[in-house]
Amino acid sequence: QVQLVESGGGLVQAGGSLGLSCAASGRTFSAYTMAWFRQAPWKEREFVAAATWNAGVTLYAESLKERFTISRHNAKNTVYLQMNSLKPEDTAVYYCAAGHAVDLEIPDGYSYWGQGTQVTGSS
Repeated sequence: QVQLVESGGGLVQAGGSLGLSCAASGRTFSAYTMAWFRQAPWKEREFVAAATWNAGVTLYAESLKERFTISRHNAKNTVYLQMNSLKPEDTAVYYCAAGHAVDLEIPDGYSYWGQGTQVTGSS
């Protein structure tokens, strides 16, 4: 069992940066692929980025890979998402997820989800 708690969301001016953290409980954190998804109002949940257990594989949504960076620190049971050059369209609730996903971009592959943290990009 893994519990996930996101933090670091907030309001940021367009062009600014924001870092999100996701702290996990449970002794098997390092065994899971960790991912970030986001969901804007009236839209489907959208894949942002994922990192396999040792970060040997990282994957990004094509439209975000130049601005977002995922990293993980297994000893701290934490995964991070650094977001740069934020835009108003990045406004969404950002969710952390953990699981043994085969297709890293599909939400159904993740067994555990955090409650989400709101990110708002202002113009």
